[in-house]
Amino acid sequence: MKAPQIIAISFILCLVFGGCKQQQDARRPISRASGVFMKRSVERNKKLVASEEDLIKTLMKKNPKISYFASAKGYWYYYETKNETDTLTPKKGDVAFFNYELKDLNGAIIYSEVELRPQVYRVDKQEIMTGIREGIKLMRKNEKINFLFPSHIAYGYHGDNKKIGHNQPLICTVTLNDFKPEAVYKKELEQGIALSLSSPQDSIKKPKKVAVKTKPKTQDTLEQ
Repeated sequence: MKAPQIIAISFILCLVFGGCKQQQDARRPISRASGVFMKRSVERNKKLVASEEDLIKTLMKKNPKISYFASAKGYWYYYETKNETDTLTPKKGDVAFFNYELKDLNGAIIYSEVELRPQVYRVDKQEIMTGIREGIKLMRKNEKINFLFPSHIAYGYHGDNKKIGHNQPLICTVTLNDFKPEAVYKKELEQGIALSLSSPQDSIKKPKKVAVKTKPKTQDTLEQ
């Protein structure tokens, strides 16, 4: 092989390998940037959670007479009404009937019970706020509990796009009125539908006929 040909081939090989190396080097900063972004994002979330927990702990310190309980799920709560006799709590497959109210950490009402209306919730089978989903499973019937939820188990970064802002911790007051197995609830619904389809004559009372009394004719009337 002649020298010019060898030089030409060497030049082409340098271009090919050099281009590959440049492409590989070009990918590295993206990978590094992605890793740095994720790391910073995790750090920001940790700081956010810590700051919200500090706000909640400050609130609890202002109320030393209240007995607060810490949950392993990352929230705090205290009883307003406690059921000391029952032991059963809602489990997956049960239907829970409850009322709730949402307030900010200053105690200002965001949504009242009237606005939120009574709730019918199939435990662990329906989408619901994470805090309520976890909290309601530790409640007994007729109990009323105030939950203090950090935003990450409430409405998170986006809020509800209405009254609840982004990253807003909440006080959620829940009253568990009743709960029962889903099979029992379905049977009750079927019985209710059967009753509603019954003949309307059975449930509507007919008005009683009132006899109209006529005055007896007198002698004067007869002579006329």
